[in-house]
Amino acid sequence: MLDVIDISFGADRGAPFSHSFPAGRTTVVLGANRSGKTDLSRLVAGLNTVASGRVVLDGRDLAGVRPQHRPVSLVYQAFVNYPNLSVFDNIASPLRARRLSEAETKVRVGELADMLRIAELLERFPHELSGGQQQRVAIARALAKDARVLLLDEPLVNLDFKLREALEVELRELLKATETVVIYTSSDPRDAFALGDEVLLLRDGAKLQSGVPVEVYRNPKSLAAMELLAEPGVNRFNLDGHNCALRPEHIAIGTPDQADERIEFAMQVVACETSGDESFVHGRVLDEDWVVRCHGMRNVKPGAELALSARSADVARF
Repeated sequence: MLDVIDISFGADRGAPFSHSFPAGRTTVVLGANRSGKTDLSRLVAGLNTVASGRVVLDGRDLAGVRPQHRPVSLVYQAFVNYPNLSVFDNIASPLRARRLSEAETKVRVGELADMLRIAELLERFPHELSGGQQQRVAIARALAKDARVLLLDEPLVNLDFKLREALEVELRELLKATETVVIYTSSDPRDAFALGDEVLLLRDGAKLQSGVPVEVYRNPKSLAAMELLAEPGVNRFNLDGHNCALRPEHIAIGTPDQADERIEFAMQVVACETSGDESFVHGRVLDEDWVVRCHGMRNVKPGAELALSARSADVARF
């Protein structure tokens, strides 16, 4: 268990907070730029940071423990590998630093290479690898350290979409096989559902909410928390004196033949974009900019007026 206690990112960036990260589970720390994600990772790793607070691992306070002596590995979004070393030697470097024998090192490097599907690349150098292969090497080297805490600071953000999706699936299965505390920072809500056993929402250095991703999605405590787990953003409106919000995927074009109590709206269409299996219709509703996310390809012209509806149960009231 990793506990961060009274973490603060400065007097102007939210109240101090505490949080526990369980071993054997992946916690996705989700937030926009300057929310505190990277500062939190650097604090845990013992690097220079604007954050302050206590870091306690398995009951041991890490105050005063230098970064190189902490049982923590950090993987950045940039592909950080030693350019003059082969893939084998990159992965082996932390094992040799621990003075493992060459026989033990060879076995462990082989295990990690098989796990990350880079066994055929061991004799190559980083400049001969694709972006996805380089990031696999960086992750393998981090795991080779046998750290109790693995910090993944948006490690897939620089990869193309298809490669990112493939690595997310593999990474989730890989991390499930360890008893490591895994902290994965991201600004993409999809990562919370694809990778996270738990999610911690940060905004401007403040903790908004935490819990199982689906539960946080279903029961946001604030509009800001709801917004962080929305892609695209939520649609806002006022109803009976309450600030209300609807997710784009909870809005239907027309009124489906359903028994649920529904609320109806009228949208003046501004634009429609289609990605093949789904469409995003942008427009104005109640003097607010809205977007509707719906299945299939929709041929909706700018200037058209659409009748929309949503289940009353899907309306969040704050």
